[in-house]
Amino acid sequence: MQVSETLNDGLKRGYEITITGAELAAKVDEKLVEAQPEIEMKGFRKGKVPMALLKKQFGPRLIGEAMQESVDGAMQSHLEESGDRPAMQPEVKMVNEDWKEGDDVVVAMSYEALPEIPDVEFKSFTLEKLVVTPAEDDVAEAMTNLAASAQNFEAKDGAAVDGDQVVIDFLGKVDGEPFEGGAAEDYPLTLGSNSFIPGFEEQLVGCAAGDEKDVELSFPEEYGAEHLAGKAAVFECKIKEVKAPAAAELNDELAKQFGAESLDALRGQIEDRLKSEYSDAARAVMKRGLLDQLDAAVSFDLPPSLVDAEAGQIAHQLWHEENPEVEGHDHAEVEPTDEHKTLAERRVRLGLLLAELGQKNDVQVSDAEMTQAIMNQARQYPGQEREFFEFIQKNQAAQQQLRAPLFEDKVVDFVFEMAEITDKDVSKEDLQKAIEALDDA
Repeated sequence: MQVSETLNDGLKRGYEITITGAELAAKVDEKLVEAQPEIEMKGFRKGKVPMALLKKQFGPRLIGEAMQESVDGAMQSHLEESGDRPAMQPEVKMVNEDWKEGDDVVVAMSYEALPEIPDVEFKSFTLEKLVVTPAEDDVAEAMTNLAASAQNFEAKDGAAVDGDQVVIDFLGKVDGEPFEGGAAEDYPLTLGSNSFIPGFEEQLVGCAAGDEKDVELSFPEEYGAEHLAGKAAVFECKIKEVKAPAAAELNDELAKQFGAESLDALRGQIEDRLKSEYSDAARAVMKRGLLDQLDAAVSFDLPPSLVDAEAGQIAHQLWHEENPEVEGHDHAEVEPTDEHKTLAERRVRLGLLLAELGQKNDVQVSDAEMTQAIMNQARQYPGQEREFFEFIQKNQAAQQQLRAPLFEDKVVDFVFEMAEITDKDVSKEDLQKAIEALDDA
């Protein structure tokens, strides 16, 4: 087997791998000898089939396997000896496409090598951490908002308006006949909640306690119950009470609704939550500062294939953000701009640098951290959590999408520990401006 270099230009590498016909034949014979003891054929005892017959029967198929294994082995040996790490899967293609049994196998292998990442003296980095202490007014405002969200309803006189709650008895009929699941008594329905089929709640606006109303509508064509889908229906409704929304009182009873023992305990929980929110925002600002310093401090060649792929992904994502009405990907190709390529270069540079730093310092994402990340993501699919877990377990690419940001944050935390960080007390408004500046950059 022979490997000869054909290209060495920057990070681009090219090699020609030659596997002699004799080496390939020996590999096939080796496979046949290994399999011979377990092979049975008519007229021969198990393990006694002549090698010439085995070669005739299985040789053509084994040649392909032997060829693939030889090429893979040559590639692996070359990468181990050279120390190269391909940026993407190497491209391998047959050179002598008119190959026939007995000929040498010649393949061309090309790839872009990952660059050497320079060491960085992180202790020289200086970072500023913005610190916001929740003001009493902020805590009070949050508690008021919490009370408003714990929506209560109090009886009122007069007609119901959107947002009111009506307590009703109703009986639904299709073709004059009641249908299963179409009746209830003392049902509390909030108008505007869209909890009933379209057109139902709107027809109760303007009703008062004691009124009777026939709500006429049609079930949607895609309604879950097939025997009702698209059918016209009449709901005989009796409005028993109309209630207006009222904010809950700030007291111990409200606190217990949110899992706190008392109002003071709830106030403490809210203050802790605000501190956590401010801290997360401040960390995002400090992380951007770190990445900016890294980007300015480090320079090395970038694999063009990685930059092009990242630029294409950025352009595609931004295009969809600008065209939200297009849900699929059957649109014209989006051509990356110079701005996209510049951003892609930064992302690739920082990604390679953080990956190298994490690898050198054995930064790991634990199973517990991955499980927590999966659970957090699964909450976005209520009722389908089990299916989501199974999808993640079977999909390596999806696992990597969840693992990558966890790994990056752990590497960033590792750098934070080495850098010089000073706290700076700021207002909530100053922190908000700093966050908005991240979005504009």
